[in-house]
Amino acid sequence: MIQPGGHSVHPFPGHPSDDTGRRGWEDGLKDGYAEGYLRGRSKSIVEKARPPLPFRQIRILYVSSGKGFPYSPIDEAVIETLKTLTASVVTTEVSQPIRELAAAHRPDLLLALDGMDLPVEQVDAVRALGIRTAIWLTDDPYYTDMTTKIAPHYDYVFTLERNCLDLYRSLGCRNVHYLPFAAYTGHYRPTLTRSAVRRQVSFIGSAYWNRVEFLRPLIGPLMEKGLMINGIWWDRLPEYTQYPDRIEIGKWMGPVETAEVYSGTKIVINLHRSALDSSVNNNALQIGAISPNPRTFEISASSTLQLVDVREDLASFYKPGVEIETFANGDELIDKINFYLSHEKERQEIALRALERTFREHTYSHRLNELLGTIF
Repeated sequence: MIQPGGHSVHPFPGHPSDDTGRRGWEDGLKDGYAEGYLRGRSKSIVEKARPPLPFRQIRILYVSSGKGFPYSPIDEAVIETLKTLTASVVTTEVSQPIRELAAAHRPDLLLALDGMDLPVEQVDAVRALGIRTAIWLTDDPYYTDMTTKIAPHYDYVFTLERNCLDLYRSLGCRNVHYLPFAAYTGHYRPTLTRSAVRRQVSFIGSAYWNRVEFLRPLIGPLMEKGLMINGIWWDRLPEYTQYPDRIEIGKWMGPVETAEVYSGTKIVINLHRSALDSSVNNNALQIGAISPNPRTFEISASSTLQLVDVREDLASFYKPGVEIETFANGDELIDKINFYLSHEKERQEIALRALERTFREHTYSHRLNELLGTIF
């Protein structure tokens, strides 16, 4: 556009005149549109009306893990969800007189999370009152040396590892069921306005040795792609001192903060811990893990692309290449990061399909409805 006097002006305020500035302006406009599209579609999915789950006129005595963080957010998720599905929820901890509480409240079910610090004598005493008992095991198969000793004391055993079903049945447990964790949408959900977090690639989790060994040969290329790491023990990675502003050492991130980082990251890496690491596990039977970890559902609930190492049972929950992406080795991880960082539309569509699937099928409401439907 030419003004009187021969001066050229652009029809859009703020549009730069030089080629470099124009490209930057156009890239910013494109990025802003993509961000707005993602947030708008996410909002639509999160706020979509869904059929209500059954409400049961039953009373629950819930025994929390007693382990504090990071188990306490799971306790919160279970307690708050049970309140929406049942008539009454009484909560207690493993250190309290469980038998006396059960006798006073006469619940229809005692439900324990984890249960490794709950004396089995207390569980036996509750069963002697004619009250049904159930345990949801949180860490299978990593601590089966302990869980095999407590599981037979419950009427119902729920495990988040499919490989452990036959183990508990072999011990005489009559009612053993596969029930993975899920996303608690009170914690894990996408940021619905422009995110304050702007990351390319994130990994959040503890530096178990298999993770250190996998990531160490890739750390240079991953850092070039913008990787940021948060979690404990990352001083195990010899190269961590080279990236003081990119690797946060020794911090447990709470669920809300974690969800904000997930939602503000283009690609989140999920690398499972090893079930065969004797330095941290108590798994003398060397039972392998084939089921997805809780982080699988939490990342998917945050409207971001998840790259997860392959586990046999993963496809039961998300369709690879459609709702989630997988990798089998380091080269494949790098290749897929390169692809999705340069293909924003494809990245967003997978993230949005994962969000939709999660809110439709993989929340704590879905899991606890399944648990209650199995027992009652």
